Amino acid sequence: MARTQHGPATDIQTALEAAEALTETYRDYDTEAALRRVSALAERDSERTGTTRVPSRYPTVHEQAQHDLDLAVSLIVDAPQARPSLTRLLDSDPIEPEGALVFAALLHLAGYREPAQFWFEFAAGAGSRTAAFCLFLLHQQRSEHRTAAYWRAQLNDCSPVPPRPARTATPHAPLLPEGVRHDLISRCWQGRRPCLPPRLEAVIHGLPVEPLDEDFGEIPRPDHTLTRLPVQAVT
Repeated sequence: MARTQHGPATDIQTALEAAEALTETYRDYDTEAALRRVSALAERDSERTGTTRVPSRYPTVHEQAQHDLDLAVSLIVDAPQARPSLTRLLDSDPIEPEGALVFAALLHLAGYREPAQFWFEFAAGAGSRTAAFCLFLLHQQRSEHRTAAYWRAQLNDCSPVPPRPARTATPHAPLLPEGVRHDLISRCWQGRRPCLPPRLEAVIHGLPVEPLDEDFGEIPRPDHTLTRLPVQAVT
């Protein structure tokens, strides 16, 4: 099977746009660190496979949007703030957009496309610019250009999330094991669809669901199973 050409310049540009959006969601998100990580993983893959990628765009708009969305959700779950954000989704009232965004990203990676859209819309409605960015890409991927344009406009219209009291920066345990997060970004870099290991995917597919929704079908509901995901190696 021929591999779609996609190269470092394009992926870094996409990562930059996604990372800049993440700064609006995670206030202490380190954009430069995220980009360094993407670059380091790309270089490591190039050395391992001995391949040189040509900086080029995907041939169609919807293929490009699919890749960009996969990269964006991989960056979301790779962020150090992903686990505490997901915890606050379960423990806070009202529900906050950061955790809803992380949950939507996990659902997307587990193949729950329609439920992921529901939670992206929930997060965007609560003021997450990152979720609006993901919805723009999601509808662009489906060639639903009018809806994509709407969510693109929402990037500037989303209400800012109220600031939290300043706190001392502390290291957070990652949401997913290092190898899993590496593999997600590596697959994006190679032009492949990122996916979770079967054991982690089974956890997400075992979550409780809300009654059937007319537009989105069964909607998985987050619970504390997600905050107990292993941070060590998993297959």
